[in-house]
Amino acid sequence: MSEAGPVTRRAAIGALTAASYSRVAGANNRIGVGFIGYGLIGAQHVFDFKSQDDADLVGLAETYEPRLREGIAACEARPGTKTRGYRDFRRLLDEKDIDAVVVSTPDHWHALLTMMACAAGKDVYVEKPMTLFVREGRWMTQVARRHKRVVQVGTQQRSGVHYQAARKLIQEQYFGKLLSVRMAAFRNIMPGFGRPAEPQPENFDYDMWLGPAPARPYQPHRGLYHFRWFWDFSGGQMTNLAAHELDIVQWTTGQKGPRAVSSSGGRFALEDDGETADTQDALFEYDKFTAIWSHREASMGRRPPGGSEYAGTKGALLINRAGFEVLPDTKMPPGNAIPVFKGQPQGGPKRETVTPEPWVQAMKVPGSSDDQFRAHVRNFLDCIKSRERTVADVEDGHQTAVACHLANISLRTGRKIRWDPEKEEILNDPEASAMLERPYRKPWDRVLKGLLS
Repeated sequence: MSEAGPVTRRAAIGALTAASYSRVAGANNRIGVGFIGYGLIGAQHVFDFKSQDDADLVGLAETYEPRLREGIAACEARPGTKTRGYRDFRRLLDEKDIDAVVVSTPDHWHALLTMMACAAGKDVYVEKPMTLFVREGRWMTQVARRHKRVVQVGTQQRSGVHYQAARKLIQEQYFGKLLSVRMAAFRNIMPGFGRPAEPQPENFDYDMWLGPAPARPYQPHRGLYHFRWFWDFSGGQMTNLAAHELDIVQWTTGQKGPRAVSSSGGRFALEDDGETADTQDALFEYDKFTAIWSHREASMGRRPPGGSEYAGTKGALLINRAGFEVLPDTKMPPGNAIPVFKGQPQGGPKRETVTPEPWVQAMKVPGSSDDQFRAHVRNFLDCIKSRERTVADVEDGHQTAVACHLANISLRTGRKIRWDPEKEEILNDPEASAMLERPYRKPWDRVLKGLLS
């Protein structure tokens, strides 16, 4: 949209309220759903909502014409479905038969679209990472609460039955007091995606795609899938992959956020035009336990099974979307843990003869990634009718994103970031504090101002 575009529309400036549509939650058993964005995860969401009998796939908005056509075809593959297409998402927000919106755009659009949809009287299912920078999450929460909207964040693992069972084990200290969590994602995509220089497609509205992000000359990687490697649009794999695991850490332990974060890394190996780190390690300091995240894009090595390892004083719990396993430690007299070389000199700890015995019972529980996606959608639709908060509420999505953003701020400043989760402030670091917020470009800065006023 150009600067002279229709920014005075009621949906754009947030003048519409929930009462504008006079919809009584739950009075109509069917829910009209509109989709904004049809990329990898957008296609997944169309598939999952299509499987819900009470969801009508009413509309789809997309800035890239081929994806718009593809998305409409995917919706209408369900018999009896007629889906309207929009190049401008604001037209979709104006539709009175759309009760809920699914935001599956690049990261830099998540916050503004969610707030605009809430102000237009829509409930929102927004993909993670919920925000591009820290302050957006507080704005989103305030707008959602003001308009009494239901918001579900796409951290689908919370809807996994085995994740819920593992959460109970962690909270009950089944495998002892939690000491640390280790998370990782390793792969090798060398030499990277290159530096293509194709012209902008005629059927791609790049200016609308940029939205509130800074205006940059078009290049193929600044659009569609590859946006994730640029700081203007995303936080790289820290906000993409680590967000899922950190969300479970904070959900299971009841932490609002870390007290301090240290991160190192950079774009060390990939031979392309990306900016975000291809190698990154981060240490999150919580109350009485730590969490570590590592990702590598240019070396797989001994690939971990994915997910996280929760280490306690009696054993460990390994969990990913396919299930979890409890690995008990063996009870051992401390003296027996001391290595023996040529004997045990007098005066040291004594070794004891004991029968090995595990601290806790081993356990293995399966899970299903597909079930998590479906259950997350079901929870959202049920909450639209009940008006209860979802399993992954906007406040939860904000707190998860904050942890990821702090790691990237540490990476980019080169120092430890100390954080107050209650006041949501970085302590004693004006330079880092200035990175908690970024400006929106015109005219979207005025849209944001209208939503927050």
